[in-house]
Amino acid sequence: MVPPSAVLSTPLTVVGLLRLSLAALLLAAAVAKLRAGGRARDALRSYGVEARWTRAGLWAGTIVAEAALAVAVAADVPGAALGAAGLLGLFAVAVVAAVARGRAGSPCGCFGGRSRIGWPAAARTTLLAAAFAALPFLPDAQPSTDAWLGIGLAVSLAAVAGLTVAVLALARELGELRLAIAPQAALSLEHEGPELGSRLELIERFERDAPLAVAVFTSPGCALCRALEPSLRLVASDPEVEIELFDEEADTGIWRSLAVPGSPYAVVLSANGDVLSKGTFNSLFQLESLLAAATRPVSA
Repeated sequence: MVPPSAVLSTPLTVVGLLRLSLAALLLAAAVAKLRAGGRARDALRSYGVEARWTRAGLWAGTIVAEAALAVAVAADVPGAALGAAGLLGLFAVAVVAAVARGRAGSPCGCFGGRSRIGWPAAARTTLLAAAFAALPFLPDAQPSTDAWLGIGLAVSLAAVAGLTVAVLALARELGELRLAIAPQAALSLEHEGPELGSRLELIERFERDAPLAVAVFTSPGCALCRALEPSLRLVASDPEVEIELFDEEADTGIWRSLAVPGSPYAVVLSANGDVLSKGTFNSLFQLESLLAAATRPVSA
């Protein structure tokens, strides 16, 4: 292994700068997993790892492997870059397999608890793996002062371009948010879901201590369902309302029998199991509109 003093005293080259940058990214990923703790361990369920101790072992092993490889790459240990490329290649394959199994949008665990499984995550991991794999084969020449200035200018222009794209994306999101501010009722179509006024045996899943029972249909890969969890907890705190969740995978038969079009979807029932209202919702306001429709007096 190259001693740290030798690394610090060696003149910095373009390849050396790239090596340190990639090592820093790998170390940042390990630190993010460590800080995420339980969220990062639970994210391994997205890849089919259900056993608690297995998730804990994989989580700890991944952190140790990433941190060790990051230090080795920074110190230019022979084979370290290819080892990091192999590890990231395995991660990319795992993400692609999860996407193929319909887990897109589920926690990824790649950079802590917030990253999500999807094609962007697979592309990012593959790109990093390719960068590590190419590292040992790049010419390790020391640029002149003018060359360093040119590199610095190119990096600055790239950063400005990235910032411009981010600002434009933020402006677009703000525009969509303003359009969505206008309240809209939940989408209720006659041919979707159970028939209004029909009685469902589904009511047996409820305690029936409240006048209204709300069956909420969710999916494991539904990001909107996770975003609506605080709203569901708020509605569930109402003593007049009882909420029960029906997962698309765990309750496939119920989904099929009721012709649920997708998630998130809600069916409001009376204490006797009569369908009072139904519809697709994507906000607290829309869920409340279903409750309002269920309690609205029927005109003669």
